Amino acid sequence: MKKACLYISIFLLFLAVVSLVLTAVGRHPTAVLTSRVGLVRIEGILGVDISASQVIEELKEFREDSSIKAVVVRINSPGGTVAPAQEIYEAVKKLRKEKVVVASMDTLAASGGYYIAVAAERIFANPGTMTGSIGVIMEIPNVEGLMDKVGVKNEVVKSGKHKDIASMFRPMTDKDRALLQNLLDDVHDQFIGAVAEGRNMDPEEVRVLADGRVFTGRQAHASGLVDDLGTLEDAVTGAGLMAGIEGEPDVVTRKKPFSLRDMLRGGLADTVGRLLSPGRDMWGYSPKYLMTF
Repeated sequence: MKKACLYISIFLLFLAVVSLVLTAVGRHPTAVLTSRVGLVRIEGILGVDISASQVIEELKEFREDSSIKAVVVRINSPGGTVAPAQEIYEAVKKLRKEKVVVASMDTLAASGGYYIAVAAERIFANPGTMTGSIGVIMEIPNVEGLMDKVGVKNEVVKSGKHKDIASMFRPMTDKDRALLQNLLDDVHDQFIGAVAEGRNMDPEEVRVLADGRVFTGRQAHASGLVDDLGTLEDAVTGAGLMAGIEGEPDVVTRKKPFSLRDMLRGGLADTVGRLLSPGRDMWGYSPKYLMTF
């Protein structure tokens, strides 16, 4: 008899829980699994703080999850090296073929950060967001004068006349500059093409804006570089509406693996991390051969 009462009590408790769940989702049991919006955060310098492979893996997981109806890519990045920006851009385009993808700009979504954003179907920015900076740069220090003063001479043995191009130990020749300028111009054209395609603009219209200048979110909106002025919450709501989700979407994020560098970030540890990060010295400048957005 006691066991029967226990079973009945458990059954009644189960019914009560089910009833509460049905009420919470508006009596649509499938809503729990179909009203979800994925959130992917891209924060930091591309190629230094941000691993393209990790972001791409998050995008892939959301693409394969049938319960995720839309994805918001939250960007807070000044850009970085070219390849990671282009790889994430392509991954966002691939995801967009199957699901709604919206970009949401935080404090800064410039250069490579903007490159990624244009792959989304719609872009939200705060009025004071710093964005744009459509351009490419390569900075090459020259220490030849310093080496002469301290009596150090750099000897070079090479098997190609341009193999030591961009060397910091000799002046840049006109031919060197022309070759490097041609290299950067090609990548710049790729950037302009991506913006033109993503924003449905004429390439020449984009080229007028692609002189490296930075825009506020409000200026970018007026120029057609973003679609809406709004917060992350606005972007999530907008993505849900675009995906046909009724009511407030359930936002889902993926847990990132433990990072010792993230744990140590700040103060002296951050300076050490910058020195040890490939592709960047302690002042944030990229060394030989690294083009940055």
